[in-house]
Formats: sequence, structure tokens, C-alpha cells
Amino acid sequence: MVYDYDIVFLGGGLDYAGAVVASKGGLKCALVEKNPAHLGGTCLHDGCIPSKMYLAAAETVRASKKAHFTGTLSLDMAKLDEEKETLLARATKAITKQCEKVDIIEGEGVLIAPHTIEVEGKTVTGKHVIIGTGSRPFIPDGILYDGRSVITSDEVLHMRELPERIAVYGDGAIGLEMASFFAAAGVETELIWRHDTLLRKAHSAISASLADQMRQIGVTLSANRSIRSAKATQKSVRILYDDGSEHEVPRLLVATGRRPNVEPIQTDAITAGPRGIVTDEHFETSCKDHYAVGDCNGKLQLAHAARAEVLYVVRRILGQNPEPLNLAHVVKFIHTLPCSYAVVGETGKELQKRGVSYKESVIRLTGLPFPHTHDGELGVMAVYADEDGFIMGGEIFCPGAEELIAAVSMALAGEMDAKLARRTVLAHPTFSESLERAFGRL
Repeated sequence: MVYDYDIVFLGGGLDYAGAVVASKGGLKCALVEKNPAHLGGTCLHDGCIPSKMYLAAAETVRASKKAHFTGTLSLDMAKLDEEKETLLARATKAITKQCEKVDIIEGEGVLIAPHTIEVEGKTVTGKHVIIGTGSRPFIPDGILYDGRSVITSDEVLHMRELPERIAVYGDGAIGLEMASFFAAAGVETELIWRHDTLLRKAHSAISASLADQMRQIGVTLSANRSIRSAKATQKSVRILYDDGSEHEVPRLLVATGRRPNVEPIQTDAITAGPRGIVTDEHFETSCKDHYAVGDCNGKLQLAHAARAEVLYVVRRILGQNPEPLNLAHVVKFIHTLPCSYAVVGETGKELQKRGVSYKESVIRLTGLPFPHTHDGELGVMAVYADEDGFIMGGEIFCPGAEELIAAVSMALAGEMDAKLARRTVLAHPTFSESLERAFGRL
């Protein structure tokens, strides 16, 4: 069969990175995207880039309230939104330029049969198909989303003014980051979640520190609360909890996770369900030469994971025989304020659950001079090794944790043991020297 393209990419999120590499490798590529102005996907336009920008702005407001500063500082959301839009337009323009050798097909793409994608009534075929249809916010049953009083993070990242008060429902990455943003920016913030502990899978010292941090920046914590229904009224959002009690808030941000977009898969040749498109370890679906990468495969909802996955698939198609991806070695982090949480590899709780013997080294940053002057006194660093001393993973809770975790990530990639890690001398005064101490105690 003669195909229109060597590869058709369905979805213009981080798929574009694969399309660029494939086209440079001599393959004829098409990228199907319903909104070419949205190239780069959720991360760039409605997720991690604008959210981290907003968090950085809110952190400045929070830090300005320290006793050694005078005066008051407030966040101008309209100006921040304008700056964000300028940044995103520039980034989108750069991505579009990178895709100059890729045919960008505008429209809603649907995979109707193997190798065949229908776009606005027309069909395009590809020898290989790489699906990167992303995800969308999940709204639980009973919660009536209206985009005004009951909102998701999409609306937050387009706000032109801050609310006086808001409730955030959900303790995942989005919920914790958005609660941190609002509270640090001076908004009266409540965090509602269904369990008794924040970061249940993290080291218990980190979970406790995060809860303390949330209280310190002004977040009201409402644990063990499951919302049965929520509906906007003329003046507020009326919440009914599972235990029958009621609660009213002026605005409710629903941050209960995201669901893979599998609707564009309209062929039984590919297995897909509520958890995502099923793939093997090479991200190949149940249909040969058809792959699913990023949020839509339900493995890791992280932009850097999506990029790594699509590049891995493209390099396999190009015959470069890349090393298989170990998704357990992909860094995960949550940008709370002022301390962030980052993790890579296996954690103590995961190892306990599996019954695996391990060594643990935990450093608390309380009382250390540098963390005291840099908002890290609640910080915790934990690293784990097997019985032979080889690094198995690590968790960090401190300012800039998402950067510091790179040392643990590289130790995993290099199959480093604690003895070798201890030979590293890190700078003083820094947060990284506490990581050096953690390795030294394994």
C-alpha cells in the first residue's frame, strides 16, 4: 500500500517534537491539530508553563510579606495575563518555525481505521501513526461545571483579576499548586480533599511538612471531605458532602485530575479505555505501527515524559535502536510554595509495599542557616538504596526541589552506588549540600 506519509502525528502537543526530529531524519510527516495556534499542547498553553509563571509571581508577593520588608505588594492579574500571552505567542511562533518541514493539517482528526485518519471529511494515511491526543480536566459526577463559579485550572490561567476567596477541590499536583498560588497571592484559600493526608505516597515527614507549609501561607485545610454535589447559585457555590453536610464558597476550583482523550480513536483495532490507550513498553498499541504517547496512554501525565516517549518512538522508526525508557526514572514534581516536592525512582513507601529491603537516609533542614534564610526550614530530603548500596530513588521537599532532584535522577541513570555518590563535594551554602549529607548517611 502507498501511504500519504511515513508518519502521521495525531495531536499537536509534544508530538511536534517527534515530528521535527522525524522530518529532519528524512521522513515525510504530517501533524493533525485542530488548533495550530495551540501547538505545544496543554503544557505550553494551559498547564505547566503559565502555571509556573503564575507561581513565580505569587512567590514574590509571599516573600514581600517578610518582616524585613516594608510596604505592600499586590498581583496585577491583567498585566500578568498579558505578559503570559506574549510569552506563549512567541513560543508558539518558534514551534511553528521548527515544524516548517512538517505538513500541519488543521482540523479535528479521528483515527477511523488502521493507518487512516479522517480530518474534516477528508482522509490522510500514514505508514506509522503516533497518537498524542492529550487529556482534559476531569469533573466528578454531581459537580456542575459552568466555567464561571465552578472552574478548572483552564479558567485560572486566563483570570484577569483575583477572587477574594476560593475553594480548591483535589490534592493532586494541580490542586496543591493552585492552592499555593492563590494563598501566596493573598486570596483566602481553602483546600478540600478526600483523604486525611497530603502526599499520601510521600515520606511521612514530607507529608507533614507540606501540611504545615500550606497552613503557614494561609490555606485552610479541609481533609476527609468528598463532594457529592456542587452547583452555582446566584451568590455562591453550594456544596453537599457525602456525609450530608453542606458548605458554601464563592468560587470552586475543581482539580480532581485529568482524563485521557481517547475519543479520536474510532477503530476497534486499538484498545482504549477510561485509563487511556493501551500500549506495550515501546508505546506501540494493539495495532502494529500505531503508537500512543503522552497523557493519552495513561502512563505519566507529564510534558517531559510525553516528549521523551515521542522521541523514543521516532528514533525506533528511524532505526536508531534507542535505549528503552524507564518511566520510573522520570522526575515527577509538584510546585508548591515556597518548598516544592520532587521525586524520582522508588520511594520508601513503594519499597515497603513491595516487601523490598532497603536503606533510607533522611535529612531535615530545620535549624540549618541557609534553609532558614531561603524559606527551606520545613525542607526534607530522603534517599533510598538497596542492600548493596545502589541508589534506588529519592524525594526532596525544599525550594527548587525540581532542580535538585536531577542529582538523584542522574545517579539512577548512571547506576551509581552510595559509595560513589559520597565522593561528590557540593557547594556551601546551598540546599544541595544537604543532599550530599543524605548520600553520606546511606
